[in-house]
This record gives sequence, structure tokens and C-alpha cells, in this order.
Amino acid sequence: MSRRVKRAVVRTLRRIILRYVRAKPDPEAPEVVIILLMSAWGMGGTVRSAHNLAGYLAKRHEVLMISVYRRAEQPFFGTFPSGIEVTALDDQRPEAETKLRRALKSRSSLFYHPKEHHAHNFSLWTDLRLARLLRGRRGVVIGTRPGLNMLAVDLAVPGLATVGEEQMNLATHSSAVQSAMVRRYSRLGALVVLTEADREAYGRLLDPNSPRLERIPNTVRAMEGVRADMSATRVLAAGRLHPQKGFNLLIAAFAQVAPEAPDWHLRICGRGRLRSALQRQIDDAELGGATQLAGPARNLDEEFARASIFVLSSRFEGFPLVLLEAMHAGLAVVSFDCPTGPRDIIDDHRNGLLVPAADIDGMAGAIRELMRDEKLRRRCGAAAAETARAYTMDAIGPQWDRLLQDVRATTSRR
Repeated sequence: MSRRVKRAVVRTLRRIILRYVRAKPDPEAPEVVIILLMSAWGMGGTVRSAHNLAGYLAKRHEVLMISVYRRAEQPFFGTFPSGIEVTALDDQRPEAETKLRRALKSRSSLFYHPKEHHAHNFSLWTDLRLARLLRGRRGVVIGTRPGLNMLAVDLAVPGLATVGEEQMNLATHSSAVQSAMVRRYSRLGALVVLTEADREAYGRLLDPNSPRLERIPNTVRAMEGVRADMSATRVLAAGRLHPQKGFNLLIAAFAQVAPEAPDWHLRICGRGRLRSALQRQIDDAELGGATQLAGPARNLDEEFARASIFVLSSRFEGFPLVLLEAMHAGLAVVSFDCPTGPRDIIDDHRNGLLVPAADIDGMAGAIRELMRDEKLRRRCGAAAAETARAYTMDAIGPQWDRLLQDVRATTSRR
């Protein structure tokens, strides 16, 4: 088949899908809030944040969480929030395989941006599944990353207002994705970002056709009874074993202080492709007895309760939810002042210690200071717990209520 014929086939398929998904909604259909997520069964701050929001909204709305793919039998975080429906576009478990899925899975998506992260998870199969799930719906659809935001905008389901949510700072997105945002984000009902710095950055990029920009930070889940042991000699870190999380920087910093504090240990919870490289770094620094790569923690609360210091060593973030959870549990926290998020949360030497980005010596010094000064640990931990209360769903949720009500009302008037 020639390239010209292929392009004609793609255009025809797009028109067919768009005509299908843009059918007039049933005016009697109940309104629903739909959250689009890469993997509802996965781990990470975006997943946790989406679960928190879904659980809150389910108290007053019908909520459908659409996961792009599913590979696990059970969600990483144990259970889904009560009152929500969860489904996957591409169920990749062996028992879910069908001939139709196999045939369509090999065809590229007609809608998802090819330069966006996770593009390999999209196909003609996911296009058709999403169109079928959205057709005839009324309410609001919330995307949780640029590709999903733009996908919802392009489908333009008549009964659905679209809210985009950005979980990472603008600089982490490629120039191709940013250019696509400029062209397509103007059709969003609203764009939610996590920090004031994000709001300014996205405003500059999207001006003069920026959608409504709202700053709504991520929220900590309910963690009743979880309290750090401030006498513990354990430093905790958690996240994907990925360059973004900077665990190689943390190990290098801990190597400076470990000989001075033989009773202290560093425990890193997470999984990822850098495990072997990080283990080699630990072995080369002769930290085997003091540093452990513990694997993913399904119950992070137990980890919080056995540590007194939490370290965020990321090179960049969106709004580090695990840092907020550690603060909520009353740990004394140390963080690089990376873009973006930590500066919005940490007031240096009041509720934690803030270190210049990627400064290994500074990180070592901050960890050393907290190790040596239990009074400082306790003071920072108590202030951290107080700070985290401002990021509970009870505090942040009403902002989502107002936004969804306004966006839906605006769409209904068109």
C-alpha cells in the first residue's frame, strides 16, 4: 500500500470514529466525571492523586476512571476508592486477549500524540475502545497528562466538558508536545496545574489563547494513626528507580555521612530499570550494610512509621506527593529545591530542610544535621505534619467542586 493510500485510509478512519463519538448525547443520561489515567492499577504520585480525587468526587458524582492499560490483577495501592467504576481500554492480561484486540493493537493510534510519553501504549484498539466509552456521555472528562488532555480535546464529545491536568512542570515536555499544547489547549474548559510557577509558565506558553488556568495542588490521602518514629535511625526515600528521582545523588550524599553514623541506615523503596546500577553504586561505596534497595512498598505507611527522616532527591518533579505524605506522617524531610513543588511546601529549617538542586554536598550536610539533632528532627516533623493538613482532600476538594461546576455550566450554555 502506497503512502498516499495509507494517509487516505487514516483520514477516513478518523472521520468515522469522530462521527461516531460525536453523536448527540442523551439528554436524560446521568452526568458523570470521567478521569483518564495511564494505569489505574499502577504506582506513583499521579495514580495516587487520581485515586484521591476520584474517591472524593464519588461522594457526590458518578465517577468513571478509564485506565489506558491494565496488566495487574489487583491495584498497586490495594483497593480502588469506594463508589467508582474502573475500566481499562487495553486489558493486557493473557486471559483478556481476543482476535480483534490482537488485530487492532498492531495499528498506531489515530489520535494520541506520537511524541508524547507512553505513545506506545496507544493503538487503533484503544482509540475505538475510548470512543465507545465516551459516546453519549454527559459531564466532565479530566485528563492527567498532555497526551490524554489533547486526546479528549480532539475527540470533542458533545456532552463532555474537558479539564486538563498537568502533573509535571512545563520544562519536562518536549518542544513538539509544547507546540501541540499551544494549538490545542485553547479548547480545554480549564487547565489545572500544581504550583504558581506552573501557572505562570503555562500562561506564558499559551498566551494569548490560554484556557482558564487553575492552581490546585495534589492532596495527601487519609493517614490516620500513621506517625514517624523520631528516635529511629533510618533515612527513608521512595519512588521509581529512574534518573528523575536522583537516587544516585542520594546514595553519593549518604556515602559521605554513613562512616560518621554507623547506627543509621538508608532505605530506598521502589522498582525500576536503574536497580542494578544503583546496587553497583552501593557496593562500590561499601554501603551494603547501611543502604538497602527495598523494592516497591505496597504499604508505605509502615515504612513511614519506622523512619525519622525522609529524603526527596529528585532532579525534577511536578508536585511530589510522597513528600507530602512523609510530612503528613511527621517525618523530618530533606529535599532538593528541584523544579517544581518542594519550594512551595518546605520552609527551610521550619518544617524541613531545603537544599540547592543536585547539590550532593548540601544534601549530605542536611542529612547529617538532622541525624545529629533529634530536637531539630522533632521540631521539623511536627511542623511538617501541620503543613500537610492544608493539602488534605477536605481542604483542597472544594476547589475541584467549584471548578467542575463552573466548567460544566459554561459548556451547557453553548
